[in-house]
Amino acid sequence: MISTMPADILQVIHEQSEPDLASVFVARLADGACIEFVESVQPPVPADLKWVNIVSVLRGCPVGCAFCDAGGSFAGTVSAEEMLAQIDHLVARRFPDGIVPVPKWKIQFARMGDPAFNREVVRVIERVGERYGAPGFHPSISTIAPASCERFFEELVAVKRRLAFGSRFQLQFSLHTTCEETRRTLIPVKLWSFEQIAAYGERWFEPGDRRITLNFALQRGVPFEPARLVGVFPPERFLLKITPVNPTRSSLENGIEGAVDAANPENNQWITERCRNAGYAHILSIGELAENRVGSNCGMYLDQANARATGSALTE
Repeated sequence: MISTMPADILQVIHEQSEPDLASVFVARLADGACIEFVESVQPPVPADLKWVNIVSVLRGCPVGCAFCDAGGSFAGTVSAEEMLAQIDHLVARRFPDGIVPVPKWKIQFARMGDPAFNREVVRVIERVGERYGAPGFHPSISTIAPASCERFFEELVAVKRRLAFGSRFQLQFSLHTTCEETRRTLIPVKLWSFEQIAAYGERWFEPGDRRITLNFALQRGVPFEPARLVGVFPPERFLLKITPVNPTRSSLENGIEGAVDAANPENNQWITERCRNAGYAHILSIGELAENRVGSNCGMYLDQANARATGSALTE
């Protein structure tokens, strides 16, 4: 059951919705920082079968990827109680009794910020199932694999095993290119090498688990040669997920063009062929275009800079 959350932990100050698809919430924390979180469904699957929540784990992000609007204003981590307050808000709207009976309740810890920078994410994962009476809880971690976050990754694999999540736990590494040198340019922090990611994946993977995802928000002109990965990432342990580059302010200002044609899927056959020829299962993940309007895609950022600067740019 949901515990009573002090009202001053989190105050929702703005909501933007696309009916029957997604809602984005902007909230002000007690210290004045603003974060955002999301609930969504994935048509045609109804929300009573699959419900997706995306919560913020950082106040902004320290990385500063050129295609993401969350960078450049990092103000620290989000506490476990602040993460739970985001989840509480979403649960209370849809399940007033605090019990989440959905067979697949996916919580992505990646709305604002890479979860590897915040070890409190692991504490929240430990608490969700019991707190909300939710046997269908599916935690989802998407990370760039920062080189300074080994303790987070050790604690993450430990809780995955201790709570026997098995195939309910989704682990995703954001590569964005098959060239390590190019990757270091796209993601301007010290990162694990491909070999280090693969070694961790071997420790993570157990019989019955879902394959670990290697994610590519694919840009024009960026190397994408899956055959180069086979010797490092075994296709029986890893799959490839390719997504469009979201139309964020940063991507537009930096002139970044996506390599995935969201409007004409037939133009993406070359991606499918390269993945198949390398022996990889792959997902070409093109969401609903309406998600761009509501801003529910990863990396979309609802005027947080103005909200921080004025304290009143976003109102109910």
